[in-house]
This record gives sequence, C-alpha cells and structure tokens, in this order.
Amino acid sequence: MRAHLCILGNALILAGCASPYVKVSLVHPHLTGAPAVDSLAAAEQEMTKAMREEHAKPPVALADCLTALQAASRELEREPTNATAVRDYNFGIARIFQIIHDAKLDPWSAPLTVPSSAGDFTLTHKPDPRPEWNPALYEFTPADEFDVGGKYVTERITRYGIGAPIVAVEREPKNRRADFAPSRIFYSVTVVAHLEGRRCVLSFEDPLAREAVAFNGHTVPLAADFTVPLAVMLQQSDPQKHELSRLLNPEKYAHTAAIERLQPYDPDKTVVLVIHGLKDSQATWAPMINKLRGDLAIRKHYQFWFYSYPSGYPFSYSAAILRHELDAVEKRFPKMKPMVVIGHSMGGCISRLLLTDSGNKLWMNIFGAPPDEVPLSPKAREYFREELFFRHRPEIGRVIFIAAPLRGSNMAKGVLGSLAAMLIREATLSTQASREMLRLTRIEDAELKPMRRSNSVDSLSPRSRFLSAMNTIPMTPGVPYNTIIGDRGRGDSPNSSDGVVPYWSSHLNGAESEDIVPSGHGAHQNPQAIAEVLRILKANARVVRHRETTAGPSNNAKGARRAFLKPRARRDQLRMAQGTTRS
Repeated sequence: MRAHLCILGNALILAGCASPYVKVSLVHPHLTGAPAVDSLAAAEQEMTKAMREEHAKPPVALADCLTALQAASRELEREPTNATAVRDYNFGIARIFQIIHDAKLDPWSAPLTVPSSAGDFTLTHKPDPRPEWNPALYEFTPADEFDVGGKYVTERITRYGIGAPIVAVEREPKNRRADFAPSRIFYSVTVVAHLEGRRCVLSFEDPLAREAVAFNGHTVPLAADFTVPLAVMLQQSDPQKHELSRLLNPEKYAHTAAIERLQPYDPDKTVVLVIHGLKDSQATWAPMINKLRGDLAIRKHYQFWFYSYPSGYPFSYSAAILRHELDAVEKRFPKMKPMVVIGHSMGGCISRLLLTDSGNKLWMNIFGAPPDEVPLSPKAREYFREELFFRHRPEIGRVIFIAAPLRGSNMAKGVLGSLAAMLIREATLSTQASREMLRLTRIEDAELKPMRRSNSVDSLSPRSRFLSAMNTIPMTPGVPYNTIIGDRGRGDSPNSSDGVVPYWSSHLNGAESEDIVPSGHGAHQNPQAIAEVLRILKANARVVRHRETTAGPSNNAKGARRAFLKPRARRDQLRMAQGTTRS
C-alpha cells in the first residue's frame, strides 16, 4: 500500500508540474508594415525618436509622441479608413502609455503639461462617473508590449479598429468579495485620444461593451485585444500553482470557494457561470472564453463569471457553498437575466444539483429517518441539512454539461482512484459530522460500510450512495440543458468513453442537444466543443430576446426548442427514441 501511495503521490506531483498554462513575456514594440509617406512619414520619425529618448528624456519623448499623434489624427479626419494612419495613431497612444508607466507620470490626478518647441501640450483624460473607472487606481501597460502563449493561450483574439488596447491592473487590491469582483482586477481597456488643438483628452473605452466609437465626426470600429488581459491575469494569479493543494487539502483553501466576475457587471447581459472539475481551476476555461469573446454576438449578449472551489470536497458540499454564493449574488444584483451555467467534469455534477429539488429523499437514503428523529448533534444536523436538502435555483436558465460523470466514473473506484481518495484530507469542520454519520449509516454489511466521510473522488464513484440517490430524482422540468461528450475520436458512441467518463454516465435523455466531439476528458477545450457552446449560446440569446419582446408565454415553445438542435442532433434524438444509435 505504501508503494502504491508513493507512486500515486509522484504522479500527482508530476501532474502539478505540467507545462505552464500561460507564458507572458515583455517585448519591444515597433511599427510593422510598410513605412508611411507624406505627413505620416514625419510622424513616424517623431515616434521613433521618442522611443530612443523615453528613458533619458521622458517629457521630450512624450511631446514627440503627441506631435506624431496629432499628425495621424489629422490624417484620419480626412480619411478614417486609412489603415496606415490607424496603425500610427494606435501606436502613438500606446507609446504615450508606455512613457507614462515607465516614467511614473500622473496625468490622472490633474492635467499634465508637456513642453514642446511648437507650444505646450496638455494631456488629460475624460472623467467617468463610475468610481471603479478612475484611472488613478490602475497601472496601465500597452497590450503590444506583451507576447503571450502557453498551453491555454494558443490564439490571440483581437479586433481591428481605432484605439490602443491597454492592460489595466489594479494598483492596490482591496477585498472585493461583496461585489463578486476578483481579488485583483485585470481588465482590457481601449484608449482613444481626442485632439482638441494642443489639448489631448484620453478616453477609456470598454471593448466588451462597445464595438464602435465616435471619432473626428465619424463612427469607427473600436480596436480590442481580448486575449492579453486574460493571459496576464492567469500569469500573475497562477491558479495552476494551487490546483493539487486544493484537491488534497481543501480546508486550507476553503476561502477560495467563490463566484468571481471576469468583467464589470452589466444587467443587460446574461451571465455565463463556468464551473471547473476535479484538480482544476478557473484557468481551464481560458481557451473557451478567449475564443467566445471573439464573437460579436457573445460580447453583445453575455458576460463571464467563474465558480472556483477546492476540488477535494465532495461535490455535494461544493454545491452547497455555491448555493450560498448564488443567494448573495441575488441580493447584490437583483433582477438578473437567467444564467447559463457550463459545468465541466465534476463541475457538471455540481451543476446537476442546481436543477434538482431533493425533498427528503437524499436524507432518508442515508439516515433512514427524518432529521428530527436522527440522533445528531445540532451542528452535524445543520451540516447535513445544507448538503442534502435543496431546491432548484430559479435564476438558472440553462445548463451545458461537458464530460460530466453524472452517473459516476469507474476510474474513481479503481486502484488509483481509491488511493487518491485516501490522500485527500477531510476538513476539520466536517470531521465530527462525518463520525456521527458513519455511526448512523444504514449499512449492515461491515465490508460495505464506509470507514470515512466521502470526499470528491468517492462522490464520483458509481457506487456512491449520494450519486445513486441523486439519479433517482428527476431534474426539475422547465430548465433546458445540453450535453457535450468526448469519444477520443473513435466514433464508437454509445459504447464510447473520453478516457475518464463513459458515454453512459454523461448521456441525458432529456437534453435538447447532444454533441459527440473527438476529444478526451478535456472536451471543454476542444475546438468542436467550443463551436457547439457558441451555437448554443447564440440560440439561447435568440430565445431570451423572443421572450423579452413577447407578452406572456411564448406560443412557439417547440420552435424555440428546435432552435437548439442541429439537424444531425435532431436525427440522433429520433434514433434514440426509436432504440437506434448514431454510428
């Protein structure tokens, strides 16, 4: 047994030391493409000069950049579609921010006077009534100073347009739990410079909220870089570092169980709440979110939030924490649009509980008598009430299950799964409750009676009493759901597996659509799966708009439901109903 534990421990350590999720490095930006001609050629020379003078003479470099920016702005006033002028204009704004950052200048507290041989410039910013948009609270770095890559960042999603994409990082992190903001804000802004004579007014725009901006009397596309801020956040917060620890010692990381917004809250956009799986973190969603944000419809209709939690807890307990978080969200942001929840792996099992009215079935299955008749201490009784009594969440409008072991995974009851379960420390807060539960558990056969409280691995076993009992309770009708399942590219469904979870565990008869993707267990990062999530979200947005613009209940429910089904998926549902399967 000791040898097996050593082998497993080494395997887990190696898994925790896998290739980095993201790599971020600073680069020396430069103008790309053909050099400009006429007035822009002189502007580019000014910017080249400014980059040489930046460290020795910051005020002179800033004046050179403002002179170049003025020339590019005049050219854009004549011809807004001049791509060279757009390039030079955006590059000029980025270099202004580079100088401000490196020289530690402060044009935010008061306008900054910039001496120039042709007359002084005044550099200032457009005030915003929202206190969280005060630029004095952030450090700004131009996005073109970053090179990003890594396991989870394989594509840089940008949008062409006016303005310089800037990474904003909060200077002095504060406790933002009450507002469901991350402990430190990393956000993308796009800065547009408005030249009013010798006065330069910097305007901070939200590229997730605006697609275009008014500029020199024209409406022009707003530039954006959606990838770099996400990469910088992952690189600086490094959630990969604690994934293994949060599995093996969940109590130590209990404070990390939380819902967090990835962007400013917008009541007009539907929240997409993503939930990771076992030995994972919010970082696992980077490939999907990065890709989805590149779509106009997603930016227009959705905002992304995380639920992250120590994955050593049994998923029933993690779901109980999530319910408390959702209660607080409802108080903080009332009248939200119905959420879309996307759960991967064990996150799908947590999501399943959000669609369920447990009644007393789970309690009776474990204890065999009503709560008041079970000899538990008050603290233990309340502890189990939290886990075993719950109602479906009315704020949930749709769930997407991805590679979810809804009926368990045989891997959890195998040798490695059993050994992994033994390594997970039980939280002190549940130890006494566990002892009382085990003493009262209604199993007569000593060989079958559990010796300890179930943890996350135990709770995913097909032999889990909680999981078995859960699958006798139907999901609450009226909340649609979709499934995405991996088959490792073998095309052998329904006899397939993603290598961890078999098809029979992830399949749900009532799903509006089911998509089999050529992927292993990390199906949520598979391009075909991401495309399917994109399709589902777009269809969901159409249905939400229809409901909002139609008085009373829709008379076209069947048509709305069919909107979620691809032709192939509809054929598959018919075949399943007739007892046939897809080849």
